[in-house]
Amino acid sequence: MSSNAITKVALAGAAGNLGSAILKQLLADGFKVTVLTREGSTHTFPASVTVAHVDYDSVDSLAKALKGQDAVVASVGNAALHKQQVALVEAAVKAGVKRFIPSDFGSNTAHPKAAALPAYASKVAVQKLLKEKAAADPNFTYTVVINGPFLDWGVQVGFLVNLKKKQVTLYDGGDRHYSVTTLGGIAKGVAGVLKKPAETANRPVYIQETTVSQRRLYELAQKATGGPDGWTVQEVNTADILAQAEAEKAKDPHSFKFIIVAVYADGYGSLFDKEKLDNELLGIKELTEEEVQEIVNRAA
Repeated sequence: MSSNAITKVALAGAAGNLGSAILKQLLADGFKVTVLTREGSTHTFPASVTVAHVDYDSVDSLAKALKGQDAVVASVGNAALHKQQVALVEAAVKAGVKRFIPSDFGSNTAHPKAAALPAYASKVAVQKLLKEKAAADPNFTYTVVINGPFLDWGVQVGFLVNLKKKQVTLYDGGDRHYSVTTLGGIAKGVAGVLKKPAETANRPVYIQETTVSQRRLYELAQKATGGPDGWTVQEVNTADILAQAEAEKAKDPHSFKFIIVAVYADGYGSLFDKEKLDNELLGIKELTEEEVQEIVNRAA
């Protein structure tokens, strides 16, 4: 395994919510970034970025763009997750890339119960492929970044709590805590991995900026909106959500209900073990209560 410094990074999915945050952090930290974008795309990027137009269905096209790159970071949308990432992994190995960070960035897919949920089948399959490639080629390594739900995005779009409509769902009573990270925090984690290649090779890294429960988020949301007036609180049992998702699995294996279970249900590893956290290694600081409140306030 090579532990040489990583300076040149190819980023797939740089135009998305997370991808744009990762791009910003990589540039701030002095990495030389090449953005992979579809042929025909007109999206514009900062002048300091090299843009490579690629055919995501062609390993040869991708490998040509990845030649000379030290690392690949994939931040691709779920719809294209599997096919694109498999091609990217094959191309990265072919091009001699040293480190691959797949588009995981969420629930604890290293936990057996979460990994068994159909919604994560693609992510787990990509992890398996990465392990096989790393075992076959000592110069190729990978890191899976596990960070829980996106805190800032989750409150802005109403996934964790809906401040615009004043709606919150308390799963299994709403008191169970789970790990969360902001888009910027995840981006720092990615940059941290690339700065510490030897310490992060061929394993998952766990980062969190805080832990929250649905009830705690509801309390913060009430402060942000001036009190409990007008709020609708729904109580839901995650066992019922799982049963519904399983019943619908044949027609909808990627059901969002499986993700709800992975985050809010007991026994899926959504509250990370403190001894497994890589915050210190990767330069991730825990958010203060005031900072968490401010994130919620901005979504109100």
